[in-house]
Amino acid sequence: MRVLITGVAGFIGMHVAERLLARGDEVVGFDSLNAYYDPTLKEARLARLAPHDGFTFVRGHLEDRAAVEEVFAEHRPDRVVNLAAQAGVRYSIEDPRAYVDANLVGFANVLEGCRDLGVEHLVYASSSSVYGANTKLPFAVSAAVDHPVSLYAATKKANELMAHTYSHLFRIPTTGLRFFTVYGPWGRPDMALFLFTRAILAGEPIRIFNHGRMRRDFTFIDDIAEGVVRVLDRPAAPDPAFDADAPDPATSSAPYRLYNIGNDRPTELERYVEVLEAELGVPAIRQYKDIQPGDVPATWADVDALRRDVGFVPATPVEEGVRRFVAWYREFHGV
Repeated sequence: MRVLITGVAGFIGMHVAERLLARGDEVVGFDSLNAYYDPTLKEARLARLAPHDGFTFVRGHLEDRAAVEEVFAEHRPDRVVNLAAQAGVRYSIEDPRAYVDANLVGFANVLEGCRDLGVEHLVYASSSSVYGANTKLPFAVSAAVDHPVSLYAATKKANELMAHTYSHLFRIPTTGLRFFTVYGPWGRPDMALFLFTRAILAGEPIRIFNHGRMRRDFTFIDDIAEGVVRVLDRPAAPDPAFDADAPDPATSSAPYRLYNIGNDRPTELERYVEVLEAELGVPAIRQYKDIQPGDVPATWADVDALRRDVGFVPATPVEEGVRRFVAWYREFHGV
C-alpha cells in the first residue's frame, strides 16, 4: 500500500518508514525540517530513507493548507500516519502558538485530506501527557483525561476529539496512539537520555528533576515502530459493545480507537541514570531539582487494550534499550 507519513524526518517517523519500506510498501514522507532541534539530525534520518525506491519526500508545513491538500491530491495515499507535531511539554509554555499551528490547524488539514480522499485508516500520535493531573496508575485508555497540565497535552487531547468527530461524521477509521517516553537510537536531542549522555561524556552536571523521584514508562523505539505498523494494518472499526449510557473514551460506535503504547514497566529516573552510567563507564554529576511546570511525577501505561486487540505489547527492558542507544550515540557522534 501507499502510506503518507507526516513528520517522516522525526524520531518515530523515520523508524516507522523504514519498517514499511522494508516490507515493500510505498512511503510518501512529509516534513518541514523545522529548527526546534538541529535539522542536521533530521537530514541524517532522511538520508537513511532516500535510497529506497519506494520512498518519496515532500517538504512542507502541516499548517500550510495548500501544501497538505497538494500532497494528498498528487500522491493519493491509501493510509496515513500522522506523526508531525510541535513536540515538547516545556516548550509549549514558551511558544504556545507553535502548538496551535502545528497540532491543531495542521491536524485539521490532515483530517480534511483524509476526508476528501476517503483514506482506509488514519493512525495519529497522541501522548501519555494527556493523562495530566490523573494520579491513578497505571493509566488506562478508558479513564477520563480532562485535566491536562500543559498546552502540548491539551492539543493532543484535542486531536483525539477531532479524530472522533471525523470518524463519526464521515466514517473515517482513526486510531490514536498514546506514546509513553520514547527513547533509543536516532532519538530527539531534547530528550533526557540524549541530554544526559552528552553531559556525562563532557564531564558536565545533569539535572534530575523531582529529586530523582520521577518515574517514567520508558518505551524503546523499535517497540513503538512495531506497534504503529501493527495498528496501521488493523483499521479501526465500530465497537459493537459500545454503550452510550456509559461511554468508554477509548472506543465508539464510530470506527475509532485509542491505545496506549508503553513498556508497562515504570522506571525511576535515578535508575535510568544508573543504567546509563554503567553503559558509558563514566559517573554522572547530579544536580537535583524540583519538578518543572507541566511535568507529572509518574507515568505508567496500561496496555491491556493493545494486547487484546492488536496482539502486541512492548517488551524491551531499559537495560537493553539504553545499551543500544549508547552504541548508536558513540558511532553517530564519533565518541
